[in-house]
Amino acid sequence: MNKSIRRILSVLIATCLLGEARSQNIVFGAYNLQNYRLQTDASGQKPKSPASKAALTAIVSQLSPDILGVCEMASREALADLQLRLKSAGLDLPESEFVDGPDPDRHLALLSRFPIVEKSSDRQVTFELNGAPELVRRGFLDVVVQINNSYRLRLIGVHLKSKIAAPEGESMIRRMESHLLAQRISKILEREPEANLLVYGDFNDTKDQPALQSLIGERGSQQMLRDLYAIDERGECWTHYWKTADVYSRMDFLLASRGLLPEILRKQTRAHSPVNWNEASDHRLISTAITATNR
Repeated sequence: MNKSIRRILSVLIATCLLGEARSQNIVFGAYNLQNYRLQTDASGQKPKSPASKAALTAIVSQLSPDILGVCEMASREALADLQLRLKSAGLDLPESEFVDGPDPDRHLALLSRFPIVEKSSDRQVTFELNGAPELVRRGFLDVVVQINNSYRLRLIGVHLKSKIAAPEGESMIRRMESHLLAQRISKILEREPEANLLVYGDFNDTKDQPALQSLIGERGSQQMLRDLYAIDERGECWTHYWKTADVYSRMDFLLASRGLLPEILRKQTRAHSPVNWNEASDHRLISTAITATNR
């Protein structure tokens, strides 16, 4: 092989390696764990069973996300338990965030393979409803993760008011919570219109309702978030099964900012439906893949 051919080959190899570095792909997963608790709580709710935790661990480790945002985490100890179980299954997510909101039993949390370089989570978010002070029950999880030297991903996790009836009206509480979330997102995108922002979680409502409409915003607006629409292998998009009413609904969403949208790998945005999904939770794990290069 002469020198000119070797030189061409070395350039090609270097170019390929540079391309691989620039096209680093990561996977993000969002999951309502259905009361991941280690012991019976004050209201008599039992801990998550060993079989349920084993099924959940298997489902998450099979996806092998680089970042995992979760709802209904009972405590920091429970989060550490999940972290250890995943590590034992070969998925090491050493970085974490836990939002100790007003709800005593259900909290937001996040695990990451990459460094969490900013934490702006709010555990006490207040609003007024019918002249009385109220709190966003789970707060808002808000972090920035450093994926590589040139790429940061901002993640906002939510778990809006459940459909359990409240004297003030559960739909009105959920609407107020989403309004506060929309204000938070708007401020972020006003400061940084091209921010790589992913909003995720259990919104306890469907896309046609005000709680989601206020977040998705007007088509074409700079602040608009795009629904990534996770589907399974059958083309079905439901994420939650309510056994009492035998109803399947899409309650869990991944919403991307305009700045993040070009980096989303749409064909890898999925709702996961292994045969044992309902042993782990009454929700399904949803995920997307992101090319960590600003486009």
